Amino acid sequence: MEVAYFVFHFQVLHVGFSAPTPIQAQSWPIALQGRDIVAIAKTGSGKTLGYLMPGFVHLRQRRNNTKLGPTVLVLSPTRELATQIQDEAVKFGRSSKISCTCLYGGAPKGPQLRDLDRGVDVVVATPGRLNDILEMRRISLRQVSYLVLDEADRMLDMGFEPQIRKIVKEVPSLRQTLMYTATWPKEVRKIAADLLVNPVQVNIGSVNVLAANKAITQYVEVMSPMDKRRRLEQILRSQEPGSKVIIFCSTKKMCDQLAGNLTRQFGAAAIHGDKSQGERDYVLNQFRSGRSAILVATDVAARGLDIKDIRVVINYDFPNGVEDYVHRIGRTGRAGATGIAYTFLSDQDAKHASDLVKLLEGANQNVPIEVRNMASRGGGMGRAKRQWGSGPNGYNGGRGGGRYDSSYGGRNGGRGNFGNSYSNGIRSRSRSPKPWQSSYA
Repeated sequence: MEVAYFVFHFQVLHVGFSAPTPIQAQSWPIALQGRDIVAIAKTGSGKTLGYLMPGFVHLRQRRNNTKLGPTVLVLSPTRELATQIQDEAVKFGRSSKISCTCLYGGAPKGPQLRDLDRGVDVVVATPGRLNDILEMRRISLRQVSYLVLDEADRMLDMGFEPQIRKIVKEVPSLRQTLMYTATWPKEVRKIAADLLVNPVQVNIGSVNVLAANKAITQYVEVMSPMDKRRRLEQILRSQEPGSKVIIFCSTKKMCDQLAGNLTRQFGAAAIHGDKSQGERDYVLNQFRSGRSAILVATDVAARGLDIKDIRVVINYDFPNGVEDYVHRIGRTGRAGATGIAYTFLSDQDAKHASDLVKLLEGANQNVPIEVRNMASRGGGMGRAKRQWGSGPNGYNGGRGGGRYDSSYGGRNGGRGNFGNSYSNGIRSRSRSPKPWQSSYA
């Protein structure tokens, strides 16, 4: 274990890594002990390195033959998130000569298959593309001993559960499994109970209550759909030149239409599911580099898009629910920075008003009277329009946050009831813990 910690410490120092985030600080010691983990933390909290760094230590201990297949497998819901995970793996694994490839749809299989033929330590994959390559018998998962499900809630939302279960059947049962998720609904709990063995649960912030990042100042404006375009242009003109802005729309058609209308004056570009992978990569690279400061997107960019200097998020159309709202606005205010979110609310969004009010109050934001009225009567905004928003900067969950709570069994069929848990360093024990009940601080 001392050697593992030395290698681990060297790798983070080598790239100038200063200090871990709460999710990293809480999960690293557990993962390095070989325990299964369920980690629940909001987007932008540093989950990627939370599982990659212990995975690299695991690789050095195993020293498998890469020609026989990967040792570390990371499943991701979207191409954008998968490629970002690969970028982090390459960056932090370079000093240890760790090889990684990314398998995702919308791109030719040839280069991906050639990487597998050469041999890789780490495979980052979307479930659909990995299943395709498994059916071609061009990859073996029999050496995988470190399995990660990232954004597990999003993968289930996208209908990937059958593909995930099919993939896991190809992975040995004697493995370490880590699940990272932003929310903890019953569907995620069920698959966690099936796939993990006696996991330690790490919670950063609230688990049962949906919460927005308090570092984001949120402005809501109640208006008719006809007023959206004019107000959007006012907001864009008010930004400092070069400020990165994401505008979320509900449909691909509106995404393209809005980007086309804004291009001449503001230089906007669009991204959505109908774009080819090449187009998506190009647009994201332009946005990341600042050559194009405005990105118009559907919810393909609501999760997994980690660009740290995004200043403003604008919800041109309200999403399907407040959970997606939280993920959208979470594109700003990342890694300790502050951010601003504007949201346009219309009559058709009235069914979300009550949940939105609770969310805003939980983030210490001022709620405009129009939104409260909409929530109380279930709709009807009248002719008034008001912008609002203020709140102290903060980080939901805090750097002292964190709680370990092993609450269920796993793939061997047992649903354990673990007695030990940790919350902000305070230990609590159930009255009659069994010998096998445990958790780690």
